[in-house]
Amino acid sequence: MNGFIRTFVVLFVGLGLSFSANAGKLQTSLPAPEFTQAGTDSWLNSPPLSLKELRGTVVMLDFWTFDCWNCYRSFPWMGELEQKLADEAFTVIGIHTPEFAHERVRANVEAKIDEFKLHHPVMMDNDFTYWQMMGNKYWPTFYLIDKQGLVRSIYIGETHAGSEQARAIERDIRGLLRE
Repeated sequence: MNGFIRTFVVLFVGLGLSFSANAGKLQTSLPAPEFTQAGTDSWLNSPPLSLKELRGTVVMLDFWTFDCWNCYRSFPWMGELEQKLADEAFTVIGIHTPEFAHERVRANVEAKIDEFKLHHPVMMDNDFTYWQMMGNKYWPTFYLIDKQGLVRSIYIGETHAGSEQARAIERDIRGLLRE
C-alpha cells in the first residue's frame, strides 16, 4: 500500500472510531479517495466513474451487499430520495462490497439490482479496497460527499422514509446542494 492510500486508511479508520453509531456531520471534512475500480466489469448501470468527474455534484455513497436485509430495507427510502432530488446536482453511487463468495458474482449482483429496481451506478468492490480506504465497518453506510469531493457526513444503518436519520440525511444533502 503506498503512502497516500495508507494516509487515507489511517484518517478514515480514525474517523470511524470518533463518532456514534448513527454518525452525522463530521467536524473535519476529508477528501474522499478516488474510486478503486476502473474496469467496465466492475461497474453496473454506468460506465466506470471517478469522483473527479463528479465534482460539482453532491454524491451519496451507499455501501451495501445483497444478502444484507438492512440494505434491502433502505432501498425504498433511497429510491424516494433520488426521485425527490432528480433535478438537483445529486447522485447516489452504490458500493457493493460482498460479505459472502456468491455475492462476488456479477450476474448475482445484476439480478439483485434488477429485483430492487436500482438505477444508480454501482461499483463492485469485491476486494474490499474501497471499503478499507473509507475505513468502513457496516452495511449499510451512507457517506455524503460535497461538490468539492470532501466527505462531510456519515450515516450508518437501515434508513426508512420519514425516519429521523432519513430527515437528517436529506437536510445535509440540501445544505450541500446550496453551497
